[in-house]
Amino acid sequence: MKPNPILVFDFDGVIVDGILEYWNSARKACLELVETRKDLNDLPLEVPIEFKQLRPWVKNGWEMVLLAAEMRRKNSPLVLNGPIDFAAEYAQNCHKALKAWDWNPKQLQITLDKVRNDAIKINKEKWLASHVAFPGVQQRISQLANEKIDFAVLTTKSARFTSELLSHFNLYPKLLYGHESGKKPNLLLKISQTWSIQGFIEDRRATLETVLQTSEISSIPCYLASWGYLKPNDVKNLPSKIHLLKPETLMSPLASWP
Repeated sequence: MKPNPILVFDFDGVIVDGILEYWNSARKACLELVETRKDLNDLPLEVPIEFKQLRPWVKNGWEMVLLAAEMRRKNSPLVLNGPIDFAAEYAQNCHKALKAWDWNPKQLQITLDKVRNDAIKINKEKWLASHVAFPGVQQRISQLANEKIDFAVLTTKSARFTSELLSHFNLYPKLLYGHESGKKPNLLLKISQTWSIQGFIEDRRATLETVLQTSEISSIPCYLASWGYLKPNDVKNLPSKIHLLKPETLMSPLASWP
């Protein structure tokens, strides 16, 4: 039996706004890693504006832990020059920060996942409540079955944590791949071998551009979620094959999407 067509969603920044949880977990992971350091400023409980401003540049969870640490290091580029300058050379500044702290991405990701595991064990409901679905998105995904369309989720979050959150929002994807499964273009290629992909919705323009540059999957319709964690220039001069997806289009029948 031929499977239904499938619509593929990114998770953070497309389905769910978890900025409060990102900061809580990044903060706790950072404090675990630097607890013996005495030359650091305290980290606030409230989400810092710098963290919110830099969220669109974050591709992997471990980077959030690094950003939290850089907010504590008195002579870091983030403290000295501010988030706008830090973002201008984001990858280079993250690389320098890893060296300054003598850390590696795997170490930071493991610590972040441990903190999340602990939070779930201590108070699962509180952890779940620190995430909110973007307005209308949960409802729209639930309606896809009426159009005989399945949905999948690709995320750089752990699949286990993502599954917990999707269940919390009563969303049950046909497919779910976390950061453990590899890069999104490779996963899209894998999915395309069985399903007809009707679109890929993502809030990272660079990821969509990579999809378009990958010949085997370049025909997949690509949508940039206008409500997501976008950089200031993300919507300017979009390639013709990347469509800016606005909430009103999202809510319309898929057959009418560009």
